[in-house]
Amino acid sequence: MPSLTVENYVKAIAQIAARGPDGQAVATGVLAQALGVSPGTVTGMLKTLSEAELATYTPYEGARLTPVGHRLAMKVIRRHRLVELFLARTLRMAWDEVHEEAEHLEHAVSDRLVDRIDAFLGRPAVDPHGDPIPRSDGTLTEPVGTPLAAIPRSSRFQVVRVVDQDPVFLRFLTECGLDLGAAGTLVESRPQAGAIVLDVAGRSVALGLDAANKVLVAAVETQSE
Repeated sequence: MPSLTVENYVKAIAQIAARGPDGQAVATGVLAQALGVSPGTVTGMLKTLSEAELATYTPYEGARLTPVGHRLAMKVIRRHRLVELFLARTLRMAWDEVHEEAEHLEHAVSDRLVDRIDAFLGRPAVDPHGDPIPRSDGTLTEPVGTPLAAIPRSSRFQVVRVVDQDPVFLRFLTECGLDLGAAGTLVESRPQAGAIVLDVAGRSVALGLDAANKVLVAAVETQSE
């Protein structure tokens, strides 16, 4: 059985790689920052992953998961996101609470239990933050979403994903009325001030561009009179 550390590494490599161009290696420094360890520690672990044929490591370039490593990463991500959704739906935990709990539970639950949770929840496509849940065969379909900062003025939108699971950030979005599924309108874009202004349920909300780029939305067609 893979160790907790091995699972954390392959999961982190997969998630970082998904944010970059296809085939691009994950740099040692980026991985170290994501895991909160030193670059030297990462280098040592990448050599271990390479020996286990879970990843390939090229000095000064970075790491790529092998097909075996990618399958393991998808299993861990599947466990994590299904546990998050189970905690949110069944125990009514807030979306800013479930990530940390799932970080611990993802290494403890069996694949059999995860499949039962999946069936119990109705084979969901996304977790409480809108992140896609890998299927039992390891495949994953990234949902379509546009950064809130990039949509045109007067556009109607619905929040479909939040890519930053920091609890403080998620609580801020809740205070703004921008939970998953929330709808609104982009009223004004102020790039010189680094902000946008939204109308969310009749309330004016100002959001910095950095925050707005972490909120992915889908267009909502306005109803004709």
